[in-house]
Amino acid sequence: MTSGARLDYRSAICYSGFRDGQSPDAGIYPSKEEIASDLALLHTRWDALRLYACDLHTERVLQVIDEQGYRFKVMLGAYIGAEKNNPNCPWGGEYSAADLTQNSLRNREEMTRAALWANRYPHIVDVVSAGNEATVDWTDHLVPTQSVIDYVRYLKAHISQPVTFCENYVPWLGQLDALVPHVDLISIHTYPVWEYKTVDDALAFTQENYESVRRRHPDKQIIITEAGWATASNGRGIPAENAGETYQKQYVQELLRWAAEERILVYLFEAFDENWKGSDHPMEPEKHWGIYRADRQPKLVMSP
Repeated sequence: MTSGARLDYRSAICYSGFRDGQSPDAGIYPSKEEIASDLALLHTRWDALRLYACDLHTERVLQVIDEQGYRFKVMLGAYIGAEKNNPNCPWGGEYSAADLTQNSLRNREEMTRAALWANRYPHIVDVVSAGNEATVDWTDHLVPTQSVIDYVRYLKAHISQPVTFCENYVPWLGQLDALVPHVDLISIHTYPVWEYKTVDDALAFTQENYESVRRRHPDKQIIITEAGWATASNGRGIPAENAGETYQKQYVQELLRWAAEERILVYLFEAFDENWKGSDHPMEPEKHWGIYRADRQPKLVMSP
């Protein structure tokens, strides 16, 4: 990425197409036909997609976009697994030494695929992320900052697109200072509802998250690669009374209006509910962030 270059503002959303009965953990992926159906729904409203891993799902998404001639630009994500134990993770971040070593090997293979696909689809992939939420204190896939730097440097040496790293806003306020000179832009996540904010306080909280990172790193473009609102909760991490479709509609409308006014690139989280995520409880909030339900029916936010 040339000095001073920026990613253009566009209408962007996070896309993971796993339907009921499918999951990356089980190795059961959406078909190209299912992905084509999803993209047909999304292409009339969204200009850009964020993808999370260099797996079969992403490979098929890129193929469908290419074959169908959709205008989508894609943030290609490389998923990096734990290279370090994290006893602070509430749901388990401890691994054997052999597993950590194997993860490091897989992470390097992931970077190789990311570079390969970015170069294969330069007309589609316009930015590449070297990982997702791998340095924040609660993650179950903790990766040392130096490893992230190494992955970013590898990508920058092998592709022409800008390179970033997607992370909660907090690590960007000091912990990741050593990484900042290596990325072309900073990608932050902001979730007011996870931090016990009501919908009426949510946009101001998001704005402060953004501004706090911008103040610390004024010479970097700051984008938001995840922001959204859960439509259901069993109380795990999000009070049930703060979740709902009415609240989602209010926050999303306010968020996207602010983003458009300020020309801030925001990838809304997310396109579709994913019932494979989180616990088995049907109201687990991890399952309920989509603007469409898992059966592809639109939620209230999609109404005028």
